[in-house]
Amino acid sequence: MANLSGSAYALTTLSPIRNAIVPGEEIACADKIKDLIKGWDLLDNSPMTTVPQTYLCRFFVLDDVYTESLPGASVRDTLSDLLPFVPDWLRRRTLPREDHLQSRYLVFLSSFHSGPQGNIDPYLHGMWDHAGDAIRSVWTYCHGFEAVRDSASFATYMKACQRKVSLSFVGANDDPLPEQLKALYLKQEFARFAVENQGLEAAAVRRNYQQFIRRVVPGDLTDPTWPPGKYRP
Repeated sequence: MANLSGSAYALTTLSPIRNAIVPGEEIACADKIKDLIKGWDLLDNSPMTTVPQTYLCRFFVLDDVYTESLPGASVRDTLSDLLPFVPDWLRRRTLPREDHLQSRYLVFLSSFHSGPQGNIDPYLHGMWDHAGDAIRSVWTYCHGFEAVRDSASFATYMKACQRKVSLSFVGANDDPLPEQLKALYLKQEFARFAVENQGLEAAAVRRNYQQFIRRVVPGDLTDPTWPPGKYRP
């Protein structure tokens, strides 16, 4: 499966945004979504950090697709540029037709731990259950979202908007998120331990290391650990 790499899944959805004005706000639905997403930057953390197994995700509004500027890249295009006596209208006819989207889209990209079977339903249910308010605030301006009432219908809607991917974000591995967060926590704490114990006698280092192991509890994935979404030591 192109979307699946080991136990990591790359999800891409394109949800068409309603071509309308938000009632009472005099702002296009697509621009309203942009404002809401930008507002998340002012929060301590993204609402998506509460969604289990999320490695990385991104939201943005796709306004349109754009082609390259003249000239084109085909052999006929190159020849027409080398022949100045060719009329401009004829030269332009050799270029590909310019395509545009019929609507603007809310694009959602997520890399998450799905397990080796690539079942994305638990993740989509988790989005609704753990970040439902944020989900509804942006997707409510998309076509078809009025039929979404619960986590099951949300999963159905998102799979209808899903697009196949050929490339995915390459993280450290595809282990479950709690294991990766614990590993990150242990890495940071062990680096601090190494700095603090430079130059000490072996007996002192051994004693401090035993205390360190009792404090960080390597076998406990829940506590203490690295908080989801935290990006600074």
